[in-house]
Amino acid sequence: MQSQDVAPRPAPSSADPVVDVEQAEAALVEHYPRLVRLAYLVLPPALGRNRRVVTAHSLTQRALPRGRTAAPAIPAQSTGRDGDPGYAFVRRQVLRTALETGLPLKRAAWPKRSQLPPLLPQVWGLRLFPRSGGADELALDQALSTLSGPARAAYVLRGLERLADADVRAVLTAAGCADPAAALAEADGVPEQYALLDSPEFDPCSLQARPTDLMRRRQHAKAALAAAAALAVCGALLGLPGDGWAPDGAAAPAYAKNPAAEAALDPAKLTRVAPTAWEAATRTDFSVWPARGDLTGDKALLRRALAVWARRGESVQVSATPGTPSGGPSGPPQLLYAGNVDSARVVILYDGLRIVRYAEPQDGTKGAALDFARADGAGRADASALVLDRADGNVRYLTAPWVTKAAERDLLKPGAGVMDLPITGGVTAPLASAAAQNGGCTSWNVMQVTDATGTRLSTDLGELVPARLTTGRPGATHEVSGAQALRTWAPYACSLGALRSAGVRSVNAWSYAEQPLPDAWGSPRPQGGGGSADWVCTRAETWRGGGTRVLAQFHTPGSTYGAIAAKAENVPACGAKDPQVLAGVLWKAESGHWYLLAAGSRGTASISTTGGVRASARGSLLAARAEQGVRAQLKGVTDDGQPVTGLG
Repeated sequence: MQSQDVAPRPAPSSADPVVDVEQAEAALVEHYPRLVRLAYLVLPPALGRNRRVVTAHSLTQRALPRGRTAAPAIPAQSTGRDGDPGYAFVRRQVLRTALETGLPLKRAAWPKRSQLPPLLPQVWGLRLFPRSGGADELALDQALSTLSGPARAAYVLRGLERLADADVRAVLTAAGCADPAAALAEADGVPEQYALLDSPEFDPCSLQARPTDLMRRRQHAKAALAAAAALAVCGALLGLPGDGWAPDGAAAPAYAKNPAAEAALDPAKLTRVAPTAWEAATRTDFSVWPARGDLTGDKALLRRALAVWARRGESVQVSATPGTPSGGPSGPPQLLYAGNVDSARVVILYDGLRIVRYAEPQDGTKGAALDFARADGAGRADASALVLDRADGNVRYLTAPWVTKAAERDLLKPGAGVMDLPITGGVTAPLASAAAQNGGCTSWNVMQVTDATGTRLSTDLGELVPARLTTGRPGATHEVSGAQALRTWAPYACSLGALRSAGVRSVNAWSYAEQPLPDAWGSPRPQGGGGSADWVCTRAETWRGGGTRVLAQFHTPGSTYGAIAAKAENVPACGAKDPQVLAGVLWKAESGHWYLLAAGSRGTASISTTGGVRASARGSLLAARAEQGVRAQLKGVTDDGQPVTGLG
């Protein structure tokens, strides 16, 4: 992303109207949603949607003056803001600080307040982001991300504030832009889709919430200090002569002797599998993985890993996939790995139900982490790899002993080929982690593994066990290995970002319908003049069984990404038990007319709509003229007379 210096603030003219705090506050409260939307659109997309939302609110709330101040008399072209110097002032402040946020930090100068992460507002434990729009909104967001900050501001002032170019130059100058003319010229390179700026995609006041990265939540400073002090005392006590155990590192102290628990913590009793055991085993899963790594003989490290698992201290960072118990081991677990990885010592254990990963810095135990993931019922395909380490946006995997080859592939570019990943002692070279992406989705790297049974893909979704990717009709899914399967997945790869940290076991993408688009002349009949769109259902299955997520996505010719048309959780639709799926979307033709398009999977005999659009069609496809923003309910009937409800 380009950046431009923000010019010094111009001196106010004596003719400029004077604004006091009360007047500015009234304008800010009345027009708060619009001001926050303006800040969100101007802020650098590289911040990521969550931080853009929080920063936009923070900058807007800090826009009030400290006393009476002058505001340039720049018009606002919308009812309720005409000639309001209070609105002009707070808009200038919001715009200026949003532009400053995108400036690079300089070594010779202190950072501006707007360049620092906002202290308030904050929502702990949640990521907040606007509701997803359609393919047009996504394309506009990506186009705006290529502009510099001033050019983005120029485009937004034109489209959102409806200002003429002369007024845009005046606003940008007042906000400190050094070259408004260049910003306007750069903004001319983006198509004029100003109506889309009012869509929910760019509304930071209407939000969705998801959990933050559960792998690395920080503990409160007070608890960490208290835990460090307790560990220091316990470490000194446990290290005294006469104690048969080594120090337990980040583990909490044991206050009572428990022979059964101590047996589970004995490194000598860990289960270790022979390197060739998998070749003759009837089950091929994690239970036949051998112990690998250069520290499998380090009893002190293994002791610390087991002790932290049994009674973790307050300073230990703990994460668990949904539905995974995080209690201690019931008996001696199986050792899968112990070794040095990048700048950490890592131990991976398996107890038949869970994969447990313990990691500590190489220079001590402060900052130790413990991660849990369900792995019960894993088969050969599910047990092909585990996440060993994440660092600097990259991920390393520990592969199964039956994996003969690994490679990296960009799921967004099905024809780009693969890049080999060397495997040393079962550990892959680092590859870019899709789970570490922030901001725009320009690539989605997955790992491709090969063994004697074939080739399969898996993706990192921020958990210990990567999610397996498949394609095909429910009940007859297959691996994503051929050219057609890769092309099916390409437009929908970025939708995997919504599945992070959800305990996902596998994701299947299934192209269930192809729909001719209404022609460019606005005929409501699907005559195919606009090409054909693909309907794809993606279903994410979890390790715990519940919590499944189903998305119906709509992909038009020429677009890079599919648009989410409908979504649901914990429904049988699009799955092996109920492969039927029905979804609809509002679509705008080149002629400017809006249509309600709906499609059902094979076996749909008819579709009807109620609500804002009333229409019906025989077969599995429906196209009806509609108004922008209208809402309708879908119902279908299968060939054997069974009802089908629209997804979402």
